[in-house]
Amino acid sequence: MPFFSEGQWLTIAWLIFAVILGVVEACTVQLVAIWFAIGALVAIVPALMGATIWVQFFVFIGVAFLTLVATRPFVKKVIHVNHVHTNADSVIGKIGIVQQEINNDLGQGRVSVSGLDWAARSEEGEIFPVGEKVLIKAIHGVTLTVDRLI
Repeated sequence: MPFFSEGQWLTIAWLIFAVILGVVEACTVQLVAIWFAIGALVAIVPALMGATIWVQFFVFIGVAFLTLVATRPFVKKVIHVNHVHTNADSVIGKIGIVQQEINNDLGQGRVSVSGLDWAARSEEGEIFPVGEKVLIKAIHGVTLTVDRLI
C-alpha cells in the first residue's frame, strides 16, 4: 500500500515547486519567478480535484502567463532598480587636458582628468592636439568619450 496516492503526490509536488520558485524569487533583485510560483500554487486546486497532469500543467502555464501580463507593466513602473554610479562616472562633465593627440582613425588619445590618465576618443571623430582642453561626455569601459570645449 503506497504512502501517498497519485493525486496527493501531485499536490505535494506543486507545493514544493511553488516554494522553490518563491525561494528563487527571494534570491533575485528582479521579479523573475513570482508569476510561476503563483501558477504553481493555483495548480494545486486541480490536483486536489483529481484532474490530469495535463490540466494541472495548463492551469499552471495559464495562470503564470495571465499574472505576468496583468502585473508586469505595473510592477515595472513601481519598482525601480537604481543604476549604481561608480567613481569613474564622476569624470563625466569635467574638463580634461589632452596628453596624447586624440585621433580615432589611429586609435590613439590620452586625457588627464582630476590627476588621472585615461584613454580617450573623440565623440565626433575630431582630432584634438596635445594641451587642448576637452569636455568629458561619456565613459565606456576605461575609455572616455570627449568633445570640444565650447
